[in-house]
Amino acid sequence: MANVIEKELSQAIAERRATPSFTGEPIPEQDLRRILLAGLSAPSGFNLQPWRFVVVHSPEQRKHLRAACFNQAKVEEASAVIVACGDADGWRTGDVEEMLRIGLANGMPENYADQAKKSIPQYLTQHPNLEAWLNRHVMIAVTTMMWTAEVMGYDTAPMEGYEQDKVAEVLKLPLSYRVVALLGLGHRKGADKYFGGRFKPSRLIFDDEYGKPLNFE
Repeated sequence: MANVIEKELSQAIAERRATPSFTGEPIPEQDLRRILLAGLSAPSGFNLQPWRFVVVHSPEQRKHLRAACFNQAKVEEASAVIVACGDADGWRTGDVEEMLRIGLANGMPENYADQAKKSIPQYLTQHPNLEAWLNRHVMIAVTTMMWTAEVMGYDTAPMEGYEQDKVAEVLKLPLSYRVVALLGLGHRKGADKYFGGRFKPSRLIFDDEYGKPLNFE
């Protein structure tokens, strides 16, 4: 986006609203790439990067995706929709080995790599809720992309209204992929969504233990 002054992150956080409707104006490829690469830079447990993203930008495919998302108009209106998935089998099918290869090339101690090669599969095999583990890490990446887009002057709409099986069919997802969220990108059409307000910090933040609100004064 040439000649556009980027927002401060604090401004983007304060002003962002979930966009109810988009203009459909295309996003330049270099901007979309920057947003996606920001997501790939997010942290994850063991650096396993279990996220997988499908970028839906063709009008025909957005129309099909809309039908799998309870007919939400903004799915079709958005310039692009990033469908964020977690791969439940990635750690079994090469992610651990690739993470270790890259890590060793960037200074990872060999004794750590040897230990991780054994401990990571053991941890994930015994994990009581692997889907929850995937959701945590994928949402960090989705949020990173959302803030990057907002700082760049785009509007965003994170969405959880979709039908897993139908989205998987539209996008031809592997069986091991779980859809975590959709992120609509573009420029809003019409008024922004109203600000719903936020709870007082004393209701949500505690000092050392539950029941002792942290004093912000």
